[in-house]
Amino acid sequence: MKHDSPEKLETVGDPSDSRPVLIVPYMWIGDFVRGHTVVRVLKQRWPNRPVDMLVTTLCAPLVDYMPGVRSGVVWDLPRSRLALRQQWNLARQLRARGYGTVLIMPRTWKSAIAPALAGIPERVGFVGEARFGLLNRWRWGERALPRMIDRKASLALPANAARPPEWPVPQLHVPGEDVIRWRQAQGLGSGPAVALAPGAVGPSKRWTYYAEAARMLTERGIDVWVIGGPNEKAIAAEIVATGGSRVRDLTGHDLRNGILAMAAATLAISNDSGLLHVAAAIGTPTMGIFGPTSPYHWAPLNGLAATIQTKTPLPCQPCHRPVCTRNDHRCMRDIPAAEVLAIAERVLAKAGERAAP
Repeated sequence: MKHDSPEKLETVGDPSDSRPVLIVPYMWIGDFVRGHTVVRVLKQRWPNRPVDMLVTTLCAPLVDYMPGVRSGVVWDLPRSRLALRQQWNLARQLRARGYGTVLIMPRTWKSAIAPALAGIPERVGFVGEARFGLLNRWRWGERALPRMIDRKASLALPANAARPPEWPVPQLHVPGEDVIRWRQAQGLGSGPAVALAPGAVGPSKRWTYYAEAARMLTERGIDVWVIGGPNEKAIAAEIVATGGSRVRDLTGHDLRNGILAMAAATLAISNDSGLLHVAAAIGTPTMGIFGPTSPYHWAPLNGLAATIQTKTPLPCQPCHRPVCTRNDHRCMRDIPAAEVLAIAERVLAKAGERAAP
């Protein structure tokens, strides 16, 4: 099968097939956003089959902004347990929805139990944890695929199909009227603002100088919003204390607030985190700061206004470790705030040129 472009993947499914499809994605925010590529591939392959996604309560707001997703099925199973009673209850819910196909991204027993109990006829996934009997459409060669997105999106193609040169990029469409109402509810004006996302899974992925960057931005008359979850409250307080009255702490438990903030921002500056993928998928100009992780493997498919890494050669980079065990976190400490600010000013200037009548 030949693919001429990422936007024109060959339709190989029966166009009259209208059975719904379920996707079981990874439930980290960034991985969940990347999962929208799988939705786009599925909709090109089977344009008339509704697509649902299994989702945790945390990630559920993302589904409302994903084109091509009919609905999310909330699935809050406890970590480190199979939770068979809850699996059975979920299976009953899935059976009632009449799915014809399920794509299971994680390579775990836990992710495949409910779809198998629900009797979904076509259960597609990579070989993992000897899930014989739970899956019936196997995909092989996962470890030979260079990136996580290649592994995910390949599940949406027929077995042995050629991958396109590029995958369709994730998209989050946030209506403009929702952004206006959000700004009004937060008491924010309509002027330009920079969103800072200082959080990340693991301290090694967190850039060191967000507070200093906030101060430098506000000294230039630019409003700054700190975006993140409740775990970022302490760093948000530090950034507000350093940056002054033009800095707003918008961290909290509701991911929808973060989505709307990223849609409203003129520029987003983020570590390699879920909010980096959110901002890029929305189309907000986004600067990604990478230390221990590789942009090739983990940057958004959408592309970034700037990918920032230390200019200091480090033999340990990338290590992909959540905690630095060598070189005293130099992959992040050696990226000065002045360098990030200089790039931010150029990106803001370009954004202003595009917005000018």
